[in-house]
Amino acid sequence: MKTFSSIQRSQQLKDMSQEVYDVIVIGGGITGAGIALDAVTRGMKVAVVEMQDFAGGTSSRSTKLVHGGLRYLKQFEVKMVAEVGKERAIVYENGAHVTTPEWMLLPIHKGGSFGKYSTSVGLRVYDYLAGVKRKERRKMLNADETIKREPLVKKEGLRGAGYYVEYRTDDARLTIEVIKKAVEFGADFINYVKAERFTYDKKKVSGIEVVDRLTGEAHTLLGRKVVNAAGPWVDDVRSRDYSKNTKNLRLTKGVHLVIDQSVFPLKQAIYFDTQDKRMIFAIPRNGKAYVGTTDTFYDNTQDPANPKMTLADRDYILEAIHYMFPDVKVTADDVESSWAGVRPLIYEEGKDPSEISRKDEVWEHESGLITIAGGKLTGYRKMAEHVVDLVSKRLKTETKQSFAESRTINLPISGADFGGSRHFKSFVDKKAAEATQFGLTEEEGRKLASFYGTNVDQLFKLAHAAKGIELEAPMTPVVHAEVVYAVQEEMTVKPVDFFIRRTGRLFFDIEWVQRHKEPVMKLMKNLLQWDDETYQTYQAELEKEIEDAVVPIDLPVHN
Repeated sequence: MKTFSSIQRSQQLKDMSQEVYDVIVIGGGITGAGIALDAVTRGMKVAVVEMQDFAGGTSSRSTKLVHGGLRYLKQFEVKMVAEVGKERAIVYENGAHVTTPEWMLLPIHKGGSFGKYSTSVGLRVYDYLAGVKRKERRKMLNADETIKREPLVKKEGLRGAGYYVEYRTDDARLTIEVIKKAVEFGADFINYVKAERFTYDKKKVSGIEVVDRLTGEAHTLLGRKVVNAAGPWVDDVRSRDYSKNTKNLRLTKGVHLVIDQSVFPLKQAIYFDTQDKRMIFAIPRNGKAYVGTTDTFYDNTQDPANPKMTLADRDYILEAIHYMFPDVKVTADDVESSWAGVRPLIYEEGKDPSEISRKDEVWEHESGLITIAGGKLTGYRKMAEHVVDLVSKRLKTETKQSFAESRTINLPISGADFGGSRHFKSFVDKKAAEATQFGLTEEEGRKLASFYGTNVDQLFKLAHAAKGIELEAPMTPVVHAEVVYAVQEEMTVKPVDFFIRRTGRLFFDIEWVQRHKEPVMKLMKNLLQWDDETYQTYQAELEKEIEDAVVPIDLPVHN
């Protein structure tokens, strides 16, 4: 069995340099993870390198929806709506512990972007294209029914609403669970390792030279095919190859704000048009409401690894809240946290950020390098299938190897071995009851099972073992178990990995992070044997992430 532990990470990289892979993937976001899972389950030998943490870029900074792209009907992207709409149900069925159906309200106001008739027709077409289940098909509500579902919505000019299902997810957790499933089948994943340059054999890419960003050690990884799935860094990776094509990415930035429901008591997820006719979401989640996204061009001279909320971003979203929810008196002081992410879109001249297509494209270079660019979280599995089909075809031609067809359509990701979405609730109920055998409360068991799915048994055992250990306050056995599991089973290297991408708490419970940051870092220091200098470096990094989530920078927004 392959390991996915940060304790063995350095040795793993050395071992990887002794292998020859069928395919090496550059990029450990959802696209790279999906490609690895598709390839390894067909029988390919696979490696993935990620220069940050897994899901460190766009894949932890989305709107956290596996959605079917209703807005793309307005742009007549019918094929994309049909494909990603159908993929929503597959993503949900293969991982119900990280994805859940969410009824979405689409308010219709006089003078707004949507009329009752066009909304009704649009949602009906959407249901048809996306193959929506009967019980999740759209409903049309009158004004009274709309207000009943969300009393905060603007009453003036309200004519009713469309009511349809989207799927809410934890994007980073989805990525991690896909990775763990690929590791289970034998793929090698490693984070904080940067692909610096390509190696060639007769002008064909034969591998990559990499540098471990934690130790500075350099290694060469050999692969028969190399796939560039670097998201916002696709162009940077391609620039290292002699055969870059003429297409380019255009990065756009999206920002979300998190507000406590005591201030913004949102009952219902809403997709609404703003004062300037853009569409944004307001979604309740575990006692918070998060609102976004903005859609502005991102300055390509800035590092896409660290996009930040600006004052203009924050004020725009607050104005949008006041516009659609006039009784809600949120202010800048009520913003508990935020996140900003960049989307790598394929450049289309003359188009506004919200108009650029979200479709993906696969480019094959003269050198044999394969690049995938664009695309949406929802379509990650199908995108991976297309890429690996091409890899398989080329390997058959070049090396006479034959591989199976894609098998991910009905493959549960890690933690989803409970027999499909219809069994998830009963599974969680069962595990909640079992938790008491490990000295935990039913509520603790329920939360862990809902979050970790069928991997929860490992958490139960770790929490039970922690009851015999003297823990740093306020660390409970459950928190201790989460940290140990994250390090040993999810290659968590730094505190920011744990607080942002393994748990999401820096975005959705920043006060919890403030309480637990010191004991978590002390435990990680012991597990990973950091020296004092490393501890202080990681501590400063975490404090900077907390500050960035709360304090906007004063830069103009680029429309």
